[in-house]
Amino acid sequence: MKPQLIGDKLHKAASIANLSTAEEVHEALTSIWQRPDEVVLGGKGPETSIASTCRELKLTDQARRMMFLDLIGYLPDDILTKVDRASMAVGLECRIPILDHRLVEFTCTLPLEILRRNGQSKWPLRQILSRYVPQNLVERPKMGFGVPVDNWLRGPLKDWAEALLGEHRLSDEGFFDPKPVRSAWRAHQDGHRNLQHQLWSVLMFQAWHESQDSTAEPLRVTPTSARP
Repeated sequence: MKPQLIGDKLHKAASIANLSTAEEVHEALTSIWQRPDEVVLGGKGPETSIASTCRELKLTDQARRMMFLDLIGYLPDDILTKVDRASMAVGLECRIPILDHRLVEFTCTLPLEILRRNGQSKWPLRQILSRYVPQNLVERPKMGFGVPVDNWLRGPLKDWAEALLGEHRLSDEGFFDPKPVRSAWRAHQDGHRNLQHQLWSVLMFQAWHESQDSTAEPLRVTPTSARP
């Protein structure tokens, strides 16, 4: 683990320590706010039928259940959504051949002992890649595409964020409970935690809500000339 992430990893591990089912663990690991009902006033997480679907498919193995939850939830609702938005923003067509339905169906038939072997994940994929790609490229650690929002919120975006997350403002607007939001903001500013994702989700709503102010000048889109 990277040193700056150890604290966040420990907090996340503690949040799932008392959970008993794969569905509960998966939800905790893929949720930005662990208790969104305590942040959004009158809010409640959506009811899903994922657990019943797992039972209908007779997915009794916890690992299989987690993989299934990734396949029908986290993958299309998060990872693929971000890829689609980023690529379409610049008119780029993206394809993901590894998600070809025939390949997905085949991998679902493989035993877990093959998918994870001797403590190594994605074992079949690694074996195939090693035939065509140098080993040092196959075994490299993951390299994400994140931007330093955590530093921005402590630096150039601090005043902007502080204005949107002001305690009186949150109270007057009535969408968020100021207490957990302000607590997260202080912890982030003090450097005790990296809560960029939690804060950013609130900030995006606040920025959007501000843009809907009836007193603000409406956004005007100038039509471009037609292209042949």
